Amino acid sequence: MAKWGEGDPRWIVEERADATNVNNWHWTERDVSGWSSERLHQLLLSVQVNGPEGQCQLTDVNKLEGEASINNRKGKLFFFYEWQLSAAWLGTSSSGVKYRGTVDVCNLSDENDEDDLDVSVSLCKDQPNTPLLDLMKKTGTQEIRRVLGQYVHQLKSEFSQGMILPTDGLKPLESAKNNQTNKVQISPAPRSTSHPTTCPTDVKNPTCTTCPTGVQIPTCSFDLKETFQTSADELYRTFISQEFVQVFTRSAAMVDARPGGRFHLLDGSVSGEFTHLIQDRRIEMRWRFRTWPRAHYASIGLELQDAGDQTVLRVKCQGVPVKDEDSTKEGWRRFYFQAIKQTFGY
Repeated sequence: MAKWGEGDPRWIVEERADATNVNNWHWTERDVSGWSSERLHQLLLSVQVNGPEGQCQLTDVNKLEGEASINNRKGKLFFFYEWQLSAAWLGTSSSGVKYRGTVDVCNLSDENDEDDLDVSVSLCKDQPNTPLLDLMKKTGTQEIRRVLGQYVHQLKSEFSQGMILPTDGLKPLESAKNNQTNKVQISPAPRSTSHPTTCPTDVKNPTCTTCPTGVQIPTCSFDLKETFQTSADELYRTFISQEFVQVFTRSAAMVDARPGGRFHLLDGSVSGEFTHLIQDRRIEMRWRFRTWPRAHYASIGLELQDAGDQTVLRVKCQGVPVKDEDSTKEGWRRFYFQAIKQTFGY
């Protein structure tokens, strides 16, 4: 950390007893799982619907599993929540007969909108069919979606108060432009020879190549392109910062961002090493998936093109096992591109 009055102003944190996050630059997190659990119980137990068939209401929350947190980065709030819940409902027909059933919601998360929630309503096995089931499936489902949407709204509007602190008037992005002398350039380094090199491959057609282990496998190449609503330096940092990688993968990671430095992420499913880094412009790495033949790596090149208020990312993959081409493409789109956009709002 820079000393007071020295270095990039974005990273200057005044020595103060309350440990205030000056300029909101550093990543701060608040665990709101306890509050969320209590609030979800309250909202769900308030669900009651009426119709010509009778009345239905939720009487008990049998299962509520998950977690929720609020994160602040550079004055922006990011909300992570994922819940699975099951509740019991009691229906009373217009003639006074009582029926019991269950409600299940398995996808209450920051990835789904209120209308996309999968609400499953059913009668208990020992209950005869009743028009109250249709009442719960139609009107009850709408009410359940409404209160779950209310939880999300309160999480983002009320409970997040105090996460963004007043700044001292310094705009991080502007200060970054005014402090180019503090920018550290990562110079190219020779390709590390401590690990087997990537199997060669033809960039147009699959070829059968011999891996360091002596196993011959057909490999292929492909290109991917994605646009992010952020600057090139911010996107570059997202890929090479261990802190950022752990946030968007939501799992422990090890990232040593230097030529020859290793990385492990997604619970060890992905690993490799960096071979060439050009700050804010290019990242090259030897990259492999856990299920690939031992010691076989693909060559991955990430080229970042600054396009004003957005950044175009081009990914070139060479040496990917042919049988894993589709899953590797999908993995990059889902666990890198989509995860980064959903997490950081890019």
